[in-house]
Amino acid sequence: MQKEKILIVENESIVALEIKRTLEHFNFEVTDIAFDYKSAISSALSNKPDLILVDINLGKGKDGIEVVKKIQTFYDVPIIYLTAFCEDKIINKAIKTKPVSYLIKPFKREELKSNIIIALNKTSQENNIIKIGDEYHFSTKEDRLYFKAININLGLKEKLLLKKLLELRGQVVEFKELEELIWGTNDISKSTLRTLIYRLRAKFNGKFIETIPNIGCKIEV
Repeated sequence: MQKEKILIVENESIVALEIKRTLEHFNFEVTDIAFDYKSAISSALSNKPDLILVDINLGKGKDGIEVVKKIQTFYDVPIIYLTAFCEDKIINKAIKTKPVSYLIKPFKREELKSNIIIALNKTSQENNIIKIGDEYHFSTKEDRLYFKAININLGLKEKLLLKKLLELRGQVVEFKELEELIWGTNDISKSTLRTLIYRLRAKFNGKFIETIPNIGCKIEV
């Protein structure tokens, strides 16, 4: 399963490294640690993380809220603020960037994990995205398959097959059920369905779709 990518924006190196170890312990991928405004913007645009943890206070220069404002001019990404400050003025300023949540320092490891999972799930549901792996995802809202931001063209039958496999992801879908869904009959040659599965698997460079001989196939995401 593809690991969720997280960028850490934190100016205190000891704190940042501890957060990194915590995230890796929970099987997240840390794309980078950024210590200031400039490196945070550069890293976010280069790596396109799935979520960003941002310390509001970055020391000298622009703060974490300014980092988020700038990143949001390029693309939408869920934000969790890390802060030792509870002043209304700062919180009200941060609210305008619509973060998913705030964590007040010091926070517990499990608290960090639960906030990240909630944020990622909420974002996926809002965007109607099914993440498949290796940066492939299917948008149920747009009815399209993507690799990163690139649309992968699917024929009608390929799309019907993929949507059924994703609906029952992780489970074996019997060949006869797929034949009925896609062609409206079971009276087709075995090679016809086999060729369709082969074509769809090729869209993923041979990954994710597994065939169980004489039974059916499934997709692992």
